[in-house]
Amino acid sequence: MKKQVVIVDYGMGNVFSVSRALEFCGAEALLSADADVIEGAQYLILPGVGAFPDGMQELSGRGLVEPLRRYARSGKPLLGICLGMQMFFQSTEEFGFHEGLGILPGMVKQIPDRKADGSLRRIPHIGWNRLLYGAAKDGAIATALGDNFWGYFVHSFAAETAKPEHRLAYCDYDGFEVTAVVGSENILGCQFHPEKSGLAGLKLLARFLGEETTANPAFQTELAARK
Repeated sequence: MKKQVVIVDYGMGNVFSVSRALEFCGAEALLSADADVIEGAQYLILPGVGAFPDGMQELSGRGLVEPLRRYARSGKPLLGICLGMQMFFQSTEEFGFHEGLGILPGMVKQIPDRKADGSLRRIPHIGWNRLLYGAAKDGAIATALGDNFWGYFVHSFAAETAKPEHRLAYCDYDGFEVTAVVGSENILGCQFHPEKSGLAGLKLLARFLGEETTANPAFQTELAARK
């Protein structure tokens, strides 16, 4: 039986691209903005594209803030993508101070537009970047994704975790360490877009689903060919 994944449909995410990626992984995707459906999900994804305060406003307007918080406390798997991951945190400085879902401690701040030598850093951070693991190199995510994982990023703000152990991976963007993957118990978040990151992104979605590979033979064949 296929695993069903509910994708929170609140008007600010690549929901159809995420759905197709999940289906390629052998799962069944269900788009929903219904609080009961969201809380009843066995797997839940909060995607997101755009500004943090707009995302929180859309979630609040649909009555989804507290259901998402309760789901996070339920112990069931929850994945945040890009803006979705950022909203897991307590607050942001984007367009002033705004509160987030508070699922993870920390704040989302703008990527500095100056490098250490004073030269300009291009903002937003757009394109492919390689994940690095640092102290988390022996963790489950590093083991699952491997040493040559490249994700596709599009963002101007980055999460600053209050607890170092919540930062599972990062990438170097012109000398600035961008938090790339966060996690704690049932919570997983990625700043990059797995649905736009090819085979690497599918590996992360498969990890979220608790699979070594996926139920799709095409995925398994491609994965084996690249090992």
